[in-house]
Amino acid sequence: MISNDTIVALATPSGAGAIAVIRVSGKEAISIASGVFQSISGKDITKQRTHTLHLGHIVDQGKVLDQVLLSIFKGTNSYTGENTVEISCHGSTYIQQQIIQLLLRKGCRMAQAGEFTLRSFLNGKMDLSQAEAVADLIASDNEASHQIAMQQMRGGFSNEIAKLREELLNFASLIELELDFAEEDVEFADRTAFHELVNRIEFVLKRLIDSFAVGNVIKNGIPVAIVGEPNVGKSTLLNALLNEERAIVSDIAGTTRDTIEDELVINGIGFRFIDTAGIRETQDHVESIGIKKTFEKIEQAQVVLYLVDGSQFNAESQLELFINEIGKIQNQYPQKSLIVIVNKKDVIPQDTFNQINNRLSAYQEELSTVNRHLSTIFISAKNKEGIEDLKNQLLSFVNTGALRNNETIVTNTRHYDSLLKALEEIQKVKWGLQNNLSSDLMAIDIRQALYYFGEITGQVTNDELLGNIFANFCIGK
Repeated sequence: MISNDTIVALATPSGAGAIAVIRVSGKEAISIASGVFQSISGKDITKQRTHTLHLGHIVDQGKVLDQVLLSIFKGTNSYTGENTVEISCHGSTYIQQQIIQLLLRKGCRMAQAGEFTLRSFLNGKMDLSQAEAVADLIASDNEASHQIAMQQMRGGFSNEIAKLREELLNFASLIELELDFAEEDVEFADRTAFHELVNRIEFVLKRLIDSFAVGNVIKNGIPVAIVGEPNVGKSTLLNALLNEERAIVSDIAGTTRDTIEDELVINGIGFRFIDTAGIRETQDHVESIGIKKTFEKIEQAQVVLYLVDGSQFNAESQLELFINEIGKIQNQYPQKSLIVIVNKKDVIPQDTFNQINNRLSAYQEELSTVNRHLSTIFISAKNKEGIEDLKNQLLSFVNTGALRNNETIVTNTRHYDSLLKALEEIQKVKWGLQNNLSSDLMAIDIRQALYYFGEITGQVTNDELLGNIFANFCIGK
């Protein structure tokens, strides 16, 4: 996949803006740029030092296209590990295209998606997990996902994996050496120290694998479904959470017939709220489709907000029916976090409020006897009372301790898969040590574990894997 071509692409988003940056990389990048750039001070840019800036004009057959600022990065001192030039021009789409077309005529070719970062990886400027973190950093849209991507791009995850791989490799070398002296029946690898290493590797791998549960929701956002009967205030709650009139609010039951989704960042964690159609028996064909989608969204959600209109409770029998409905949802979706929200607290009579509160408290105690948990909150969505309590409750479902302590958190599905496979091989090695398995059999499992470690950092790779990874990058990066 190593190419000697000189590539060019727009590094900034397409469209008009104040400035645009055009990136050129390759062996001939500086010489090609020198053929179209005229320095205001008359400098020959092929003779200038790396990391220098030069003001001048881009000229095509005597015609000045734009006044630009040209940056030079030479060889291994550049992002790609090869000669790189960045042209900062005015943000006119016409100017951008004219300069790019000129560079193409002078010998460049258009870069493919992620090709600049691919070259950085191939030239040893970063490993594969760091390269993937570049895409995550670009896509980060909240503090938590940004922090994780930065930690990975700076090599936190890579260093942890590399250290484990190096220690395992040292023992693997001794195991392989024993195979050469199999007839003498000698042991070069200290089995006690090897057992300690395997236990340590197993512990670290399990911690990294467990971190994926947190990392995945931080990276992709936590889906939260707002469900309940019609006209209990689901759309009003969504508007209160987002602090804008996102959903139509009406006294007419069944207003929401399709799902409405929007995102909110709470203390650096992204939540994706889904306002659903009210659940009830209906003959309306369109509304019934919306209700069907409601159950689909509950399946996809990690957290379910079950909303009820507290002002409608005027009999104990109604309260028991409500408790039964909660039980049905818990039984149908036992793995999901459920928050029961009693809305319209501002108009609930005090006696009714106490009755609801006492019954829900009793129900929570009943659940605790079977190791189940239920969160309940009283709010007024219309007056935005209790909204902050709800946000804090949502945050409690995310274990951010590892994030606060700057620990390595796995967010990449490919890394997660390789870690699972590496753990499986390490556990085979552990079993072999405990059962005095011969060195030649353990060596097979050790080699496989090393292979999966290498897959993460890119020490073991192939063109198809690299193609899949970098195809998801944007052009110009």
